[in-house]
Amino acid sequence: MKMDKNTVIGMILLAVLFFAFFWYSSKQQKAAADYQAKQQDSIARVNALKVTPLDSIQARTDSLKSDSAGKAEMAGEFTNSSTGTEELTLVENDVLKAIFTNKGGQLKSIELKHYTSYNNKKVILSGGNNDEMGYSVNTAPNHSSMTNSLYFNIPKVDSTADGTKTITFLLTKPSGESITHQFIIKSGNYMIDWNIMLNGADKLLTRGLMNFQWQEHPQQHERSVTYERQMSNICFSEGNDFDYISSHTEKKFEKPVQWFSIVQQFFNTTVVAKNNFSSGEVKWSRRTDTTNILSDVSVNLQLQVPAVESATIPLQLYFGPNDYHILQKQAPDMDKMVNLGRDVYAFVRPINKYIIMPVFNFFAGIIKNYGWTILMLTLFIRLVTSPLTYSSYLSGAKMRVLRPELAALKQKFGDDQQGYAMQQMKLFREAGVNPLGGCIPALLQIPIFFALYSFFNSNIALRGQSFLWAPDLSSFDSIIRFHTDIWLIGDHISLFTLTAIITSFIISIYNMSMTPDQSNPAMKYMPYIFPFILFFVFNKLPSALTWYYTVSNIVTLGIQFVIQNYIIDHEKILAQIDIKRKAPKKQSKFQERYSKMMETQKKMQEMKQRSDKTKK
Repeated sequence: MKMDKNTVIGMILLAVLFFAFFWYSSKQQKAAADYQAKQQDSIARVNALKVTPLDSIQARTDSLKSDSAGKAEMAGEFTNSSTGTEELTLVENDVLKAIFTNKGGQLKSIELKHYTSYNNKKVILSGGNNDEMGYSVNTAPNHSSMTNSLYFNIPKVDSTADGTKTITFLLTKPSGESITHQFIIKSGNYMIDWNIMLNGADKLLTRGLMNFQWQEHPQQHERSVTYERQMSNICFSEGNDFDYISSHTEKKFEKPVQWFSIVQQFFNTTVVAKNNFSSGEVKWSRRTDTTNILSDVSVNLQLQVPAVESATIPLQLYFGPNDYHILQKQAPDMDKMVNLGRDVYAFVRPINKYIIMPVFNFFAGIIKNYGWTILMLTLFIRLVTSPLTYSSYLSGAKMRVLRPELAALKQKFGDDQQGYAMQQMKLFREAGVNPLGGCIPALLQIPIFFALYSFFNSNIALRGQSFLWAPDLSSFDSIIRFHTDIWLIGDHISLFTLTAIITSFIISIYNMSMTPDQSNPAMKYMPYIFPFILFFVFNKLPSALTWYYTVSNIVTLGIQFVIQNYIIDHEKILAQIDIKRKAPKKQSKFQERYSKMMETQKKMQEMKQRSDKTKK
């Protein structure tokens, strides 16, 4: 393959799109980070003004008494439930361990049995000091309280023969109203049914409106907290349409909400309302500090309950992996949490869904090591695109054969660019050459790269899978750690990134050796600059993607060598061009219009030149 002008243009376009994609992502992340930093500074200043040193024992005692009295007043007829001792209850199935608390009668945290965090401990979702979920109920005239501040009774746990376990919390008032929280955990399921049963719903809720509140601060589970924060977002189904936010920090829901999810790179916590939330809002911001907290989430959702004496509100809670096939079986559109392509890059989602994912899963079912699975996926992609690749190399060979004639035309016409362009087009038409054929492989890499970027970043199957020196194909493979961030590079150097860059350099050197000297310095050095630019893009990406790029480059070198030396016959191509020249030509309508336009422009230029000479 020759590195002609069109091929270089294709590579430049590819580089521009790469940088546009990562520049846009970095810009959105920085905007969110700046907002969060300002917000945290403001909160810190306000809190500092509120702090009043109280050191005496009497002051602390008075404070506790006042707090207890305040809780009792807010609890109203639930006075006996305003204080108590938190009791934890463990219920598990074969995929998770659920810890429930009688404080609020709620699910406190989930441990996922089959997934390990960056610190080699089991992944635990929720359960932070400030994580809580509840809703407001009327406790007495003109008084209300959040359920998560009330102590329910010690729960009752029931089991059935099929492994289903039910845990029930009860909270009662002397007047007869009661609140029951029933949680149902099924075998092999990450989704937990949560039924809220209100006896006296017309008295416990004002105008039948339940104000559901959720505070969550998701924790780090991957090697890089910075990258995991970047991959985190908020997803939801509003009006039965999937949507998400990843840069904005606030969202008001104007349509019914079917479910709402706090999504990390590979895990999520989701609440599903079978009868829909009627409205609500969320405030969300990524952390920028040095803690292992990814973000701060505050959710307020409203749910309209029938104004009857007894009502049941069916909810569901999902605490589990972002596994495409598992999420498909949950609420509608929950599988779209797995980012296979969104917004500007939504065009790659069908590629991932109908081509990349099925082929990857097919090879994964045969080959147990995911590194070799990626290699087979790469070979498949190159095999499918080989006809276009061969066509490109053939077009490059034809252009190389015509190079002497093009040089002669350029010398003949000199500065007459229009005349040269017309004769160049005529030469290409006679020889049957497509001048844009050389850039097809470079342009073809664009959708494939973006598809694989989304796929490898969101494929939980790669998480924790080692290959060669890479301990985790879903993350970078660092051979050097700096323990501090270096601008553009990060805190490490990835070895698979180096192999991808080195093989790209080898391709550039091989292509330039097959290309006559370029008079344009940009065209001459761009093939060498491009791989260097890729280093800053690739260094933070999953090793699965850089391993794919390395294999793809090696295959490219092999294909180029075989086609150039054993398949393409330059003498035969020259003979075919001569035959095409002698054959009668029939221009297409586009070619006719283009030729007429060029002739008209040439005549106008000649008339202008004669007019200028006459004036002189």
